[in-house]
Amino acid sequence: MFRRDLATDEGLLLVQKRENRTESAIHMLFMLIDLTVVWIDASYHIVDVKLAQRWHLAYAPQSPAKYVLELPVDRFSEFKIGDQLQFNETNLD
Repeated sequence: MFRRDLATDEGLLLVQKRENRTESAIHMLFMLIDLTVVWIDASYHIVDVKLAQRWHLAYAPQSPAKYVLELPVDRFSEFKIGDQLQFNETNLD
């Protein structure tokens, strides 16, 4: 939360118990950097992508999501709604 930078190959994957718009919402209060936020459903399809700006109250996906991927802003153009992702870890569920 109090980081001043994020390397291109760094990020955070948040895993929710179920697909939901409310539980997968994020806030940017106390953040010192902007982020690319990618919301992903249980089938690993991207349901929303937003550029989250620091100190913004809240961001929620347009469709229910199970995973929230937070990345540096320079990764924004790599993701589009409808794209399917593949994770290498097998214990995401």
